[in-house]
Amino acid sequence: MTWLANIGSVSFLLGALVSGLAALWIARSGAAERSDRWAAVAALALTANWCFAAASFGAEQPIVALTEVAKNLAWIYVLLRLFANDGRDETLRLVRPAAIVLALVESFQIVLVMLALRNANAPSAATLIFETSAILRALTVVGALVLLHNLYVGAALSSRRILRWNAAALAGMWAFSLNFYTLSYLTGEVPVELQAIRGLAAAIIAVPFAVGFNSNAAGLEFRPSRTLTFRSLSLLVIGGYFMLMLLLANSLDMLRGDIRALTQVGLILAAGALALIWLPSQRVRGWLRVTAVKHLFKHRYDYRNEWIRFTNTIGRTGFDETTLQERAIKALADITDSPCGLLLLPEDDGALALGAQWNWPGADLPANAMDPDLAAILEREGLIIDFDEVRAGKDHHGELANMPDWSFEELRAWAAVPLLHFDRLVGVVILARPAIERELDWEDFDLLSIVGRQLASYLAEQSGQAALSEASRFDEFNRRMAFVMHDIKNLSSQMSLLLRNAEKHADKPEFRKDMLVTLKNSADKLNLLLARLGRYGTGAREEMQQFDLAEISREVAARFEGSHPVRLARCEAVEVVGDREGLEQALVHLVQNAIDASDPDIPVMIETFSNGISGQCQVIDNGKGMSPAFVRNGLFKPFVSSKEGGFGIGAYEAREIIRAMDGRLDVESREGLGTRFAVSLPLRSAKAIYSGPKDLIEETV
Repeated sequence: MTWLANIGSVSFLLGALVSGLAALWIARSGAAERSDRWAAVAALALTANWCFAAASFGAEQPIVALTEVAKNLAWIYVLLRLFANDGRDETLRLVRPAAIVLALVESFQIVLVMLALRNANAPSAATLIFETSAILRALTVVGALVLLHNLYVGAALSSRRILRWNAAALAGMWAFSLNFYTLSYLTGEVPVELQAIRGLAAAIIAVPFAVGFNSNAAGLEFRPSRTLTFRSLSLLVIGGYFMLMLLLANSLDMLRGDIRALTQVGLILAAGALALIWLPSQRVRGWLRVTAVKHLFKHRYDYRNEWIRFTNTIGRTGFDETTLQERAIKALADITDSPCGLLLLPEDDGALALGAQWNWPGADLPANAMDPDLAAILEREGLIIDFDEVRAGKDHHGELANMPDWSFEELRAWAAVPLLHFDRLVGVVILARPAIERELDWEDFDLLSIVGRQLASYLAEQSGQAALSEASRFDEFNRRMAFVMHDIKNLSSQMSLLLRNAEKHADKPEFRKDMLVTLKNSADKLNLLLARLGRYGTGAREEMQQFDLAEISREVAARFEGSHPVRLARCEAVEVVGDREGLEQALVHLVQNAIDASDPDIPVMIETFSNGISGQCQVIDNGKGMSPAFVRNGLFKPFVSSKEGGFGIGAYEAREIIRAMDGRLDVESREGLGTRFAVSLPLRSAKAIYSGPKDLIEETV
């Protein structure tokens, strides 16, 4: 038993250290207003002294027994001071004689220690002295526990908050001592296993006792984790089960020989097999969880953990490809330990139909799972339906008359939770009955209602995103049509102008020649428009090519000849890289806008030149001009126009076309003076220099 002695020495050293530190903490930081403060310091100090003596000399030595007497007397005095600290003076007059009796009985242990020293060589006398000491100690402990019970039960509620930590520590200390001395008396010897951990018990008890002297002790509560409690309870059940099986196996002493050994081995194997089948089952684990929550905790749910689990379930985007609707059902079902669930979603007529299911095999619901009247009740009242109450005929808000037939036939249905978003019914989750059946209570209703509203916001957001995506697709289609209408409008303006001029100059050969050229260009533009129609808004990049910017400028100026004066103020040959047709279309937009902003007889100027880095094509007018605010906030914003009947996409489309060529479109404008649009495109030489290293790198790779 050397190893037990070593454990005992370590245990007593630990008890001495913790008790001494607890005494020091109470002396320095304990609640100064408590009259029992120094009594507690003395009791803990004497406990540390006893533990140190037991570790130094051995628990059986007389000096250790005397230090234990001093320790026990100090704790009896602490109990008496707890009554005084509670302010019950009348009670103290009754308790004081009982405490004095307990102190006298404990003091008689000194006499027994002396007698044990004198009769150390007389075995029968030593046995009698040991038994007398054990029974007197047990009686002292029982008396102390009775007084402690009267102290706590008779205390006011406010006093209980202060006393609970101290009372719990003293109850633990004396309960351990009662078991120790009772076993000592029954067996006639000291239980060596309990003796080895007495110091550890003293250390464990010193901690909550010291906590009781914290100035905030009234607000402190011991709240173990639900997970820890459940696992500890599971371990206790498993340990108790195997202990019972082991006791049954060892109790077969009536059998003899091989039959006894075979029976014991068979019983242990059967116990193990039964444990493997029974203990891991969901029903047993559910029963343990329900039992622990029902008897050990104030609230059914650990709201922090429930919210974390809910958030993780909703936000999970793993590889299982579960939809948000399925995750919503699971998030709600996990709260009540429901094995499966259904989600009903509203139809156009207000009825609810099956929208999704999670782990619900054989879900056979009609097309209209809930009629509009029942949906309206759920939406108006926020009612959580308890199907067991419905089947029992209980009605709250008139829902009983509107319950569907399947709700009476599908016994798995346990609760229906409405999902409300801004008082609008987004859906209803049907939860299945948990493995351990129980009734829904107020805490279930409150939590399910809050979580249901949160789920409704997620589902409503998803519906809004889907509607927004659909609207975006329609907007893209409308945007394409707007671009097409804008181009057709420009062509229509040219054709209308040509028709008006034809009435005046149809007999002139030169006009007829220009008219044919204009008609040919318009037909080409219409064909080009049809070709480009499928590319609007797709972000497709046209094939880049080299062309002369001056040639494009001349063609654009010639297009408007006869409709409005367009002059080439400067036209230098500039080789640039880009989309020739796209640039022509952009310049037509810019020139047309300049014409619309100018007086009929004031020409629009086009300048084409190179600044050494890029090719420049500027469209200049002396029209009305634009304000800085409009240039900054409205000019390049689609569908915003300063012209009556305008589409507001000419400048925007021109800028996007030019940007697609790695170019840029700048604008300068002054109200009453006019506007300058400057198109910049990369020169062919600059483009070659820019792309050269890239091409070289690609070839090297």
